[in-house]
Amino acid sequence: MPRPQSDGMDFMHDQPLSGIRVLDFTTLLPGPLASLMLAEAGAEVIKIEPPGGEAMRGFPPKHGPASALYAMLNRGKTALEIDLKAKDATKRIHALLPSVDIVIEQFRPGVMDRLGLGAETLRRRYPRLIYCSITGFGQSGPRAPQAGHDINYLALSGLLALSYGPADAAVLPPAQIADIGGGSFPAVMNILLALLQRERGGSGCHLDIAMTDAMFTFALFAQARLAISGRAPDNGADLLTGASPRYRIYAAGDGSPIAVGALEQKFWDALCDVIGLPEALRNDRKDPAATIRGVAACFAARSGADWAEPLTQADCCATPLASLAEAFSDPHFRERGLFDFQVETGEGEIPAIPLPIAPRFRGAHRAASPIAKAMEPLDER
Repeated sequence: MPRPQSDGMDFMHDQPLSGIRVLDFTTLLPGPLASLMLAEAGAEVIKIEPPGGEAMRGFPPKHGPASALYAMLNRGKTALEIDLKAKDATKRIHALLPSVDIVIEQFRPGVMDRLGLGAETLRRRYPRLIYCSITGFGQSGPRAPQAGHDINYLALSGLLALSYGPADAAVLPPAQIADIGGGSFPAVMNILLALLQRERGGSGCHLDIAMTDAMFTFALFAQARLAISGRAPDNGADLLTGASPRYRIYAAGDGSPIAVGALEQKFWDALCDVIGLPEALRNDRKDPAATIRGVAACFAARSGADWAEPLTQADCCATPLASLAEAFSDPHFRERGLFDFQVETGEGEIPAIPLPIAPRFRGAHRAASPIAKAMEPLDER
């Protein structure tokens, strides 16, 4: 399969994962985002989909007949249709496996075993294979067979209890923290560690990535308090979840939100000066609630647009909330090239997902979205 070239570089040789072949059985978000990052770093990703393609192909919004989400998550991969329950499916998968370095799957525990494609079965035959399983609760433990989604993993790990707003108007997290931070990122990190270990003379391995496990890492501040006092912070009652006047979202006079993160004293002093907080309220340890009310009153005296420049000049870690559209137009992010990469959907180009991969390691700025097709022979390496 030819490699794209960009900026005069030969990515067949220069990309870190050039020559690595990935067989991806995953759908929706966690696994596809993980394999996307591997593909962007040069790996060849072969995505196995059921006849008609995976469910994400039908997700809105659409760009013509294509799902924008599917196109963005599967940029630069090859999609092959195989019915894994068909009698000859295992034989067809084994035709690919001798040249495969990494398998990624996110079925519930036991499903791949029943299909004859479980980790131990494949690794006995292909000892250098790195087999990565992504699930909500892992391959073992009482919850292993349970269904779940991002919000369930946040809830059961205790992370969501730390900050969800008023009980009668609870606020959902704005991102799929468990899917991405507990699934995609740990999968990529551990796959790369496994590749490094293998290249140093080791063998392949089975990676058990449980999305819920990593949520405990995200709760590290609260865990420190729990370890010392035996009690975790209540909802919205810790330094970074709403208890401090220095780390909150306030409303300007026109209702525009302003994010304040003036934790260090120098930033807090600068913020107090620029908003004109009365001296009696600046010692925020004396009566935090009173200080919060005072800061809120100060911000309410002017519109969000009026606050933007003074806060920037004060350099006090206080910033108006940008909409996503405003963030995409921000000259800073534009200059850093976050939105330079594009994906072709068949109806034209749309921006590719900005990824936390150094630009020097990524492939072509433009790549086509995969089109599901029937199984066909692939080139042998």
